[in-house]
Amino acid sequence: MARIAVIGANGTIGSAIVAEAAARGHEVTAVVRDPDHYRGEAAFVERADVLDPAQVARVAAGQDVLVSAVGGGDGPGHLALIGPAARSLVEGLRSLGDAAPRLIAVGGAGSLETAPGVLVWDTPGLPEPVLEIMHAHGAALDFYRAVSDVRWTVLSPAAEIGPGERTGRYRTGLEQLLTDAAGRSRISVPDYAVVLVDEVEQPEHIGERFTCCAL
Repeated sequence: MARIAVIGANGTIGSAIVAEAAARGHEVTAVVRDPDHYRGEAAFVERADVLDPAQVARVAAGQDVLVSAVGGGDGPGHLALIGPAARSLVEGLRSLGDAAPRLIAVGGAGSLETAPGVLVWDTPGLPEPVLEIMHAHGAALDFYRAVSDVRWTVLSPAAEIGPGERTGRYRTGLEQLLTDAAGRSRISVPDYAVVLVDEVEQPEHIGERFTCCAL
């Protein structure tokens, strides 16, 4: 059993990660801005602001893994959150020294390759707000890649992620966008949570980004 704190536990992806981890018997703490409105499946609930490194350190202390599920939506609020959250998370974990838990962050698909030298965000016709979010996730990934004193992992979803069934069947890769047997790059939110919790239980991508896709 691992002790896992999930920042952004009220969100679509965060709540799925909490549910998956709790169902496997892990001790899960939901980290949210307003505990009074939390109705999820975590055993414990903590109030914290991901942009405050001291609060990050407080909720991370004593955990085995800290999951950041913030910045997964569209809009200026998320755009302003993604990069600052990455820096705050690293600063907070650094303050814990050798006792810091591992960090797994929900990333974006925009910086994955669709062909040699061509990335998802190079696709013609993408709306500007979507491009801004993609590039914010890409910049956060670049930041993490310069960090060597915190154990981090970024999990980028497939190009399409949304509601669906939990199949437990998926494939993973590193820098290339993955597609299923029908040629679509997609994964359900429940299966994305499966991938992430599998990585908690069997670490294979410390210090790197990886991605996933439905079979």
